[in-house]
Amino acid sequence: MNVNRGQIVARGLANRCPNCGAPTLFPPAGILRVNRRCANCGLRFDRGEGFFLGPFVINYGVTAFGFVVPLMLCYFFHILSGPATLILAGLGAVGLPLLLYRRSWSWWLMVYFYFLPQKLPYNHDELREDEEE
Repeated sequence: MNVNRGQIVARGLANRCPNCGAPTLFPPAGILRVNRRCANCGLRFDRGEGFFLGPFVINYGVTAFGFVVPLMLCYFFHILSGPATLILAGLGAVGLPLLLYRRSWSWWLMVYFYFLPQKLPYNHDELREDEEE
């Protein structure tokens, strides 16, 4: 069973395991938690030391460039007042990363396995079988 890049992207956008497509990335309770492994196929989601930084970078990028920078432009062009800009930026800088935490993990796994699809067990096993023939 080979997993192609299109499936990896679709599964990443749907918060599913990049290997098997099961909805096992996150436990039912706890907004700021990620399962260690897929309960269906056993894929380890945390790929090692420092891997957790990827979701943080995605979260920071979306918050800074997708929210705070547009707010600053609104202030610069006198659409929002200074206090309103500061309040909205503060609320967004705290609230948006919390809301995007799960999504950023899913996106990070999607990006990681998009560029390294051979690291998925379903692809790795088939690559090994091809080498034996």
